[in-house]
Amino acid sequence: MNSGIPLISVLMTVYNKSKFLHQAINSVLSSTFEDFELIIVDDGSTDDSLKIVQEFAAIDSRIQLHVNDVNLGDYHNRNKAASFAIGKYIKYLDADDVLYPWTLAVMSRFMERHPNVAYGLDSLDPDIAVPFPLVLDPEQTYHRHYNIAPVFHKAPSSCIINREIFWHEGGFSGKRFVGDFEFWMKLSRNYHVLLMPQGMVWSREHEGQESKLIWSNSLVVFQYLLAELLALQHNGCPLPSESRRRLVSRVRRAMARSALRSLLIERNLESFRQKKKGSGLGYLELLFISLKPYA
Repeated sequence: MNSGIPLISVLMTVYNKSKFLHQAINSVLSSTFEDFELIIVDDGSTDDSLKIVQEFAAIDSRIQLHVNDVNLGDYHNRNKAASFAIGKYIKYLDADDVLYPWTLAVMSRFMERHPNVAYGLDSLDPDIAVPFPLVLDPEQTYHRHYNIAPVFHKAPSSCIINREIFWHEGGFSGKRFVGDFEFWMKLSRNYHVLLMPQGMVWSREHEGQESKLIWSNSLVVFQYLLAELLALQHNGCPLPSESRRRLVSRVRRAMARSALRSLLIERNLESFRQKKKGSGLGYLELLFISLKPYA
């Protein structure tokens, strides 16, 4: 480490992940890159998670353990973990995911070679035109997401962020499910992003993880549409006005169709009411917009 200040602060938020914690923590400690600190914040686990972290912290001084007095929830706890970090970069790792031995070395080298980027995203599908790493300015990032391949869909385990910029932009809003998605869109209004290839993080899939709820709950999908709408309507959106207009029209159409689906197909009146309120549209507007062809 350099003068006691690590280059990377690895942040792990924990809530009842005892089944996976050993592997997640060991993956960080086994990194070939050594200039890091590992900050673990337990959010009131009721299983053996806290005991497991305490055992690791007792034998490895690179680990800092913090325990919340009350349950903060996913994204508020991610902000809490970042508040303890002192590294130049913060690197999230969910407690059920795994870093490869080379992950921190490769990510830090990429970020240090491109000081004009605010954050990096990994585990993206290969680009057939240019090799990774790929640096995009704000307009290029939005254009890529909407016209070439998704960018903003990556989870926190797939990111590395300049810590000062993270706080300058206010950190995560705390919104459940969409907190990372909306933050990447926010960062990309004003900063460059560095895209990295597959093979940085292994993301586990298992029953009980929140991401499983995204595509099975139409209200959650609707929240993504709402986050998109707000980002596209923001004055700082880097896309040309005509592109923004077309995309806003498409998102509003998807929102209207989602609301009507809740009413007519799902027969879920409460879901319909929430979507109607979120869309800001009246009954006739919902029907009219849902029938409009794509722009």
